This record gives sequence, structure tokens and C-alpha cells, in this order.
Amino acid sequence: MRPLTLSRLLAHCAILSAVLFVVVVIALKLGAVPVSLYGLGHDLLRVLFRQTSQLSSEYQLIIFDIRLPRILLGIFVGASLSVAGASFQALLRNPLADPYVLGVSSGAAVGAIIALVIEPHLALAPAVAALLTPIGAFLGAALTVTAVYFLGLRQGQIDSSTLLLAGIISASFLQAIIMFFMSTLSGGNYRGIAFWMMGELQTQPPHIVSLILRFGFFLSAAAIYTTASDLNLLLAGEKEAMHLGVDVRRVRLVVYIAASLLTGLAVSVSGAIGYVGLLVPHVMRLLFGSDHRILLPTAAFGGAIAVVVADTLARTVVSPSELPVGAMTAIAGAPLFLYLMRRRLA
Repeated sequence: MRPLTLSRLLAHCAILSAVLFVVVVIALKLGAVPVSLYGLGHDLLRVLFRQTSQLSSEYQLIIFDIRLPRILLGIFVGASLSVAGASFQALLRNPLADPYVLGVSSGAAVGAIIALVIEPHLALAPAVAALLTPIGAFLGAALTVTAVYFLGLRQGQIDSSTLLLAGIISASFLQAIIMFFMSTLSGGNYRGIAFWMMGELQTQPPHIVSLILRFGFFLSAAAIYTTASDLNLLLAGEKEAMHLGVDVRRVRLVVYIAASLLTGLAVSVSGAIGYVGLLVPHVMRLLFGSDHRILLPTAAFGGAIAVVVADTLARTVVSPSELPVGAMTAIAGAPLFLYLMRRRLA
């Protein structure tokens, strides 16, 4: 493993930042209503140099009120799911581990759906009601990952295969709960549940929720990054990592809580979007190596790029109608996963 240098880390992040910037610009341009980026840039320069006080109403509505908030939400969701996926894969030493496969996404969706169902029956202030769905999603994710963790223990040690099987069974059970809600609730609640099933970025969270999302992401990602060197050692096995001085219990606790929080926050605003946390870390490993001190930041950028691209395709392929983002990630992710699997086995 090559030694980590700040210049090397910054170089990789700079490359992905440039790619993300290009993707964002293209996403701003594409849509049901075409936008001239030259005209937009010209107007922005006029505002910057105070030749005019405001943008035209067309650009203000389409770019800053509709597309840009959606793109920023996609960046947050993609980065959260990718960092959580890379963390789970390292901690469990299983390339198939990710929030979706382990059932964490489904658990977060169930928690969010329960919050959606009970919210109308509670006399809550608007600010408190806005927090109910993210809290429900996090609790659902945390309870699911806790259950999967204990089901995957064998003689006090995590058995990767058993844990993965426990996650798949848990996800199937939670999907059955979601289907139960969908078949028994009224039409208004049905629409809310369908949102969590398909995954999409059309609904923007309230301002206070956006602040909590940003704070929760940076806090959780920073907590996971403090364990990056330990995750590198854990790839050799828990006993070997203990002999090298790794506090395995602390790393488990930090990664499980932080990755569950990232998943819960992402699912609370986008629904269950699959394949992002599974595939993006693999692609970043192929490009930049398996050192988690580099993998975790690059996975965040890669996930952001992947979700913004998927959302752009979702709202342009059948424009003016829209497809669910989760459908686009599954359509692109399944063939890519088969390719990576064959490459790994070759």
C-alpha cells in the first residue's frame, strides 16, 4: 500500500470535483425546459458586476428554485450512501455489504413510513413535525443494523456470510412490512409510501431538515474517517487487527452508528435508492486503490456524481414525465455489478 500524502489525496479529490462540477453544469442545462448556459452565465456575470440587480424570473425559477436544490440533494444522498457502503464493506470484510443489501435502507424506509403515517395524528409544531421523518428513518436504520449485527455473530465474532444472509432476510421481511402498509392504508398515505419504495429527489426537505442533513453528514463522515486506518487493518481480520493495536469494539460502534445515521438521513429525504452504496466503492477501489484514507473521500464524490447523473437521466429520458431515481440506479447498477463480479472472479 502506497503511503498517503496530502498532495495525492487532494489530487484525487480535485479530479473528482472537476467531474462533479461538469456533471452539475450539464444537469442544470438538461430538463423539460432547455436552458441556455451561455445566457445564464451572461446574466450571472451581469449580476456579479452589478450591471443589473437580479436574474430573470425564468432562470430564477428553473435553475435556483427547482434544479439546483434537487442537484444539491442528490449530491448529499449519493455521498452519504457511498460512504456508508464503503464503511460496511470494510467493517464486514464483504464486497456485497451495503446499506441496501444489509436491509439498512429498508429499515430506514420503514421508520420513515411509520413517521409519515403517525404524523397527521400528532399535534406537533411544524418544526417538530419536519424532524419526525428523519428521526424515524434513523431509528429504523439503527434498529435494523443492530438486529443484523447480532444475527451475524458466531462465537462472539462477525461471520461475514451469516451476516450478509441475515441482512438479505431482514430486507425481505421489511419489504413485506412496506407492502402491508401499501395495501392497507388510504390513498394519501399510499402516495407517501410509494415515494419511499421508488426513491426520488423531487420533494425538497424543509430548511431546518436541510441544516440537520448537512450537519449529520459531515459529523458522521468525519467520525468514519477517523477510523480509516483501522479499517485498513481490519481487512486482514479482527484478530489480526487486535494484535496490531486496533480497538475493534470502538471501530464497530463508530462505524455502525455513523453509517446508520448516514443511511437514515439519506433515505429520509430520497427513499431507498439501491446499488449506489454497493457499486461506487468498488469503482473507486479500481480507480484509486483500497486505502480507506483515500477511498472514503473519493467514494463520497463518486456517489454524488452517480446520483446526480441518475437523477438527470430520470427527469430527461421520458421528459416531461419523470422516472424514479431508484429505477435508474438499478437499470445501470445491475449490469455494472455483473461486470465487476466477473472481473473479480476472472
